[in-house]
Amino acid sequence: MLNGIRIIEFEGLGPGPFAAMMLADLGAEVIVIHRPVSANPTADQGNLLDRGKKSITLDLKDKSDLEVARALVASADALIEGYRPGVMERLGLGPEDLMTTNPALVYGRMTGWGQDGPRAQTAGHDYNYIATSGALWYASPPGHPPLTPATLVGDIGGGALYLVAGILAGIISAKSTGKGTVVDAAIVDGSAHMMALLMSMAPSGNLVTERGKSLLDGPHWSRVYTCADGKYLSVQCLEAKFYAIFLDILGLKDDPRFTAQYDVEKWPAQTRELAQLFAREPVQHWADLFANTDACVAPVLPPEEAAHEPHMAARQVWQTGPLQPAPAPRFDGICVTPGPVPEKDEHGAAIRADLRQRGLL
Repeated sequence: MLNGIRIIEFEGLGPGPFAAMMLADLGAEVIVIHRPVSANPTADQGNLLDRGKKSITLDLKDKSDLEVARALVASADALIEGYRPGVMERLGLGPEDLMTTNPALVYGRMTGWGQDGPRAQTAGHDYNYIATSGALWYASPPGHPPLTPATLVGDIGGGALYLVAGILAGIISAKSTGKGTVVDAAIVDGSAHMMALLMSMAPSGNLVTERGKSLLDGPHWSRVYTCADGKYLSVQCLEAKFYAIFLDILGLKDDPRFTAQYDVEKWPAQTRELAQLFAREPVQHWADLFANTDACVAPVLPPEEAAHEPHMAARQVWQTGPLQPAPAPRFDGICVTPGPVPEKDEHGAAIRADLRQRGLL
């Protein structure tokens, strides 16, 4: 879908490389500028996030290598960098420097705190950003510390995916106006923006500040239970018709303890009852019981098992060699095989030759 689009990525960690990988998955030509000594301790062994990209090694403190970097950006539609604010400017690679020669450039900046504000120059990681943005608040049951899957809500959801959206929007605009833009993708901004769906429940009273009292973070029908074998079962039968199916399958359809689905005061007792029930049998028992129903129940699977789950396997969501997720989304129903992970500087000579042919070096 992005054939003909060239993206230059300055090697970084986490959400920036993920965003560049997603653009490569979508068909863009992504050239990653690797450092001679990588900031990523696993990069020299091949970084999954580099799949489908081309690699060139440049020392940005070396004047001749810096000129190669400038030439690459001059040939590109967009750039991705994830340094602290001011670092690229000190290298002479800031937006003003590069957009002088490439006015249509979309300059993608990936940070946790953003390009300005009191914390812009301080360090942080996924939990810090989503804690500050409010996105961590409703994670985990009441009485337990808020906890989310590592990197997914902040680095990827609030960071990388918003950077991808910003870059694509910028490229569309540049194609029609000839003018580029600077994309300030801050994880605190994106993760707060992701709260909009949840916040839309507030006027109806289905979202309150106190944890465990809202429609999706407190009910017995919206949580994960531990089974007899120590494995986990997810339950989230939000709508009344699905909740009725859930109760019927469990033999609780006429049980007065469970007829009040939305009574906040009854949720703790209902949760305890279901916890005791699910703890009596292993997870496979419950998986078989709820299979092919609309009860909205599913086992919690690690990626290795998810790859072999019938639905996931049929769609080839997980691919092997090594285990990795297939590109998403799909177009015309086609599941694309991701590109290989390049060796460091594998394409360096070819990239330099291309720049000379273009008259940029």
